[in-house]
Amino acid sequence: MNIFRKMALILLVAGLVLPVAARSARAEDALTGKVIETMDSGAYTYLLLENNGKQTWVAIPKTKVEKGQNISILPGAEMKDFESKTLKRKFETIIFSGGVVGAKAEGVNKSPGSKGSTVTVTEKIKVEKATGPDAYTVEEIFKNGKTLAEKNVVVRGKVVKVSAGVMNRNWIHLQDGTGDAGSNDLVVTSDDLPKVGDVVTASGTLYSDKDFGGGYKYKVIIEKAKIKN
Repeated sequence: MNIFRKMALILLVAGLVLPVAARSARAEDALTGKVIETMDSGAYTYLLLENNGKQTWVAIPKTKVEKGQNISILPGAEMKDFESKTLKRKFETIIFSGGVVGAKAEGVNKSPGSKGSTVTVTEKIKVEKATGPDAYTVEEIFKNGKTLAEKNVVVRGKVVKVSAGVMNRNWIHLQDGTGDAGSNDLVVTSDDLPKVGDVVTASGTLYSDKDFGGGYKYKVIIEKAKIKN
């Protein structure tokens, strides 16, 4: 499947406001224009580009962009009737792109928890395991991911990173002091928004080897979790 079609599916699965329509993008579809309007919200930068009188809204990973700048945007998936809850605004049509051609996003990983973006902390973390029959440590979740797939699990950990409002949800990295590199940083998605440094209990459905496409790939991930302090 084309990567940009996968991106469209990601956005659809993320629970965006319908109706939604998407088209695949080709290299020659790259957008070039002048930035007429720009705003940041969560992990995204929203841009209104103008080219030959035509204006197009584009959303890219948070990037420093100035009004009046002429830029080229990587091709992406077009979404119709998209509503941004963080901006409290509805766009008739918007392109979700990987970013500005040749630019690096500011303080944002390629994805909020995929390969290469595991959070490394220098402090020593030690969080007591949650209680109950569905309770596991971070290390146990990685170790038993396939067995626990599509089951409810409960994990308690310290929030070491939050990517808010990405694909209409919040992406939370939890660590409890168990596990080694590759099995000590658990990604949880939720509508709840804890702060970095909070010690929380997350309860949700575990998925194993989940690949959303576009770089969003996880050995284990807990989705639609309820977060409690």
